[in-house]
Amino acid sequence: MTAKETLKTYFGYDSFRSGQESIIEAIMAGRDSLAIMPTGAGKSICYQIPALMLPGITLVISPLISLMQDQVKALNDAGIHAAFINSSLTEAQIGKALSRAAAGAYKIIYVAPERLESYGFMEFAGSVDISMVTVDEAHCISQWGQDFRPGYLKIVDFIRNLPGRPVVSAFTATATEEVKEDILCALQLLNPSVTVTGFDRENLYYSVENIRRKEDFVIDYIEKHSRESGIIYCATRKSVDNLFAVLYQKGVPVTRYHAGIDNETRKKNQEDFIYDRMPVMVATNAFGMGIDKSNVRYVIHYNMPQSMENYYQEAGRAGRDGEPAQCILLFSAQDIIINKFLLEKKDFSDLEEEDVELVKQRDIRRLQIMEAYCRTTACLRTTILNYFGEKAAGPCNNCGNCHREYREEDMTAEAKWVINCVAETKGRYGLTIVLGTLMGADRARLRELGTVNYRSYGALKDRNEALLRSLISQMIEEGYLYQTKDQYSVLKIGDISRLRDENAHVIMHIYEEKGQKESDRRENVRKRSTDALTAAGYDLFEELRKLRLEIAREEGLPPYIIFNDRTLIDMCVKLPETPDDLLKVSGVGKRKSEKYGDTFINAIAVFMETHPDAVISMRSQGSQENEEKKPFDRAEYNRSKNRPDGAGASWNEEEDARLDQEYKSGMKISEIARLHSRTPGGIRARLKRHGLIE
Repeated sequence: MTAKETLKTYFGYDSFRSGQESIIEAIMAGRDSLAIMPTGAGKSICYQIPALMLPGITLVISPLISLMQDQVKALNDAGIHAAFINSSLTEAQIGKALSRAAAGAYKIIYVAPERLESYGFMEFAGSVDISMVTVDEAHCISQWGQDFRPGYLKIVDFIRNLPGRPVVSAFTATATEEVKEDILCALQLLNPSVTVTGFDRENLYYSVENIRRKEDFVIDYIEKHSRESGIIYCATRKSVDNLFAVLYQKGVPVTRYHAGIDNETRKKNQEDFIYDRMPVMVATNAFGMGIDKSNVRYVIHYNMPQSMENYYQEAGRAGRDGEPAQCILLFSAQDIIINKFLLEKKDFSDLEEEDVELVKQRDIRRLQIMEAYCRTTACLRTTILNYFGEKAAGPCNNCGNCHREYREEDMTAEAKWVINCVAETKGRYGLTIVLGTLMGADRARLRELGTVNYRSYGALKDRNEALLRSLISQMIEEGYLYQTKDQYSVLKIGDISRLRDENAHVIMHIYEEKGQKESDRRENVRKRSTDALTAAGYDLFEELRKLRLEIAREEGLPPYIIFNDRTLIDMCVKLPETPDDLLKVSGVGKRKSEKYGDTFINAIAVFMETHPDAVISMRSQGSQENEEKKPFDRAEYNRSKNRPDGAGASWNEEEDARLDQEYKSGMKISEIARLHSRTPGGIRARLKRHGLIE
C-alpha cells in the first residue's frame, strides 16, 4: 500500500495535513527527521504510517505511561498491532510482550527511555529487525527544554549499540531555535530532514484576564460551559485542592491531579477525565503531557505559568480536534511571587554544576517574558508566534486583546520618573523596591534602604500600581530598561537616548473597563462544525455521542478513540446508510467501519425513521450549497437505496394502532416491517417509542 492508501485504510482520512506527507517521504527515503508541529497537527501519523510500511519494528520512545497506553489502544482499535513496555507491567508481562514482538506480532512498540538500559530489552533489540527509532516529545532531551528527562540522554548510546543503525525520527510540539539545535545535536541525527509546520493553532482563542477574584471567574465560566470538557491548571497542589473542593461543592463533575495524590488515585482521576466521566480536571502541570483527549474545549490557567513553552504546551491541550477552543490565563501580581518561590525550590541535581547558574538565568528570563505576555496590549497570538521565531502576518482579530477596546495615554512623564528612580538606585534593586519608592509606600524596608530620601520617592503616588507595573513592563520591552537574569533580578537603565528627544513619547494602550463580567467577554469567533448542522442534525449528533460513550464504556476505551466529534458531525451531514457510504465519512477507516459500522448506520437509520421531516432538511444541508435543490422524492430515494417504499415516512394514527395490535398478537418484527413497507429498524424504533420494547 502507498502512504495515502495506508492513511485511508487505518485512519480513515483521504488526504494528509500540512507537512505530514513530506515528513513520511523523508523517513521512507531513509533520512533522519526532526518535525516540530503544534499539538493536534497529527505528529503521530507521521511515524505510524512509515512504521506500517517499513519491513521491521518501529520503537517509539515516549516519556509517559498514559501516552503509551492511549496510543496503543487507539492503534489496536484501528487494526494495527502495537504494544508498550513500561513500569506498569510486571516482568512476566514484559517478557511475554518481548517474546511476541520477536515473533513478529507487533509493528510498533512504545517504550520508556529508562527501559533502554535494561539487559533484557537490549538483548531483544539486538535480536530483531528495528527499522526506525522514533523519539516522541523530543524536547525532553534538551537541558534547555521545559521537560528535561535525563533518561533521554541514553537514547544515542542505545541506537549506537544496535546491530544496524535504523532511521531516527524525532517529534515535538514546542521547540525554540535553541532547543531545536540541542535536539539535533543530542540525538546526533544524520543529514536530517527538518520540518517546522508553524506554531499557529488557528482554532485556539487566547485571552489574559487581569483579575483578583479568580475563583468567581472559574465558577461563572464553567456554569456557562457546563456541557464542555476543560482543564484548569494551578501553580500549586494547595490551589488545586482548594479549587477542586469549591467546584465539587457546587456540583461540578470535577476531578483533580497532582504529584501529592497517590498513584492509584491519580490514575483513576486521569481515566475519569479521559473517559468523560468527569469532564473537568483541576491539576498542576504534572498533568497533561501525552494526554490525547481531543474534545477539550477550554484550558484555564489559574496562575501564570513559568514560561511561554509551558503555556503553549498546556494551552495546546485544548481543541486537538481542530474545533474552536478557549485558552484563558487568569493573571495577578501574586503569580510572579508564587513562581519565583517555585523556581527557588527547583531541583537541579540532574545538572552539572556549571550548568546550574545558566539554567537559573534562563528560568528567570522565561518568567520575565511570561509576565510581559500577561501585561501586553498587543495581539496575543502574534506575541506567541514571535517568541517561537515565527513571523505573524498581523493581528489575528481572534484573541482577547484584539477584541478589547483601548485608549491611548501619554506616559512619557511617568516613564522619566521611573528612569530617575532606577538611576537613583544605581541599578541595585528590583521591581518591588522601585514601585514602592515611586508610589511613596510606607515600608520599613524602604526606610532601611534609604529610598524614602530619593527625589523620586512618592513622585507617582497618585497612579495605579497595576498601571505602573504595565508601564515598566513596556519600558523593558522597548529597551529603556532591562532586568538582570539572575535569581534576584534587578532593574537597570537600558537605551534611553530616544527619550532625550523632546518629540519622543511613551504611549500606553490602556484597557477601557466596561463593567461587564470577565467571563462575558467575547469568545472565539471561529465557527464550530456543529454550527453548520440543522437543529435535527444537532439532535442526531447528540444521539451518536451517547452511542459512542456506551461503546467506549463497554470496550474500556476513551470515547475519542472510537470516533472523534468531527467524524460524528460528518456522519450527521452525510447520513451514511451502507458500509460503502460510511467509508466516505472523514475519520472512518476500513477496520473501524467493520467494527462499528453497523451500529452507527443502524442508529442513523432509526433516527431517520423517527424524524422523517427533519431528515429532508438535513439532506438539503448535506447537498452542495450552490446546487439547485429538487423536491425530495421519498419513494424514488428509497428505491435507489433498495429500501421499502414507506421507509422514513411519517406515521399516522391508524398505522400506529395497527402496529400495536400486530406486535401484541405476537407477529415478528420482520413480518410487521413487510406489511408496513418499512425497515425492521424503523419498526423497532416506533415500538420503543410506544413503550412496547426497551
